[in-house]
Amino acid sequence: MLFLVAALLLLGLVLGTVAHAPLGFTLVAAAVIAVWLGVFTLRERYGRRRTSAH
Repeated sequence: MLFLVAALLLLGLVLGTVAHAPLGFTLVAAAVIAVWLGVFTLRERYGRRRTSAH
């Protein structure tokens, strides 16, 4: 339960920060995060295939 409260507080803090940031900055930050998550996903997917083949 404490984890849920902490997660909601963190979400509120992040959303509050984004609400006050300029739109251009928000879009650039979102694009950087999306690319980072895409690279992480590809590394995990192909890394697991290589590991499970051995």
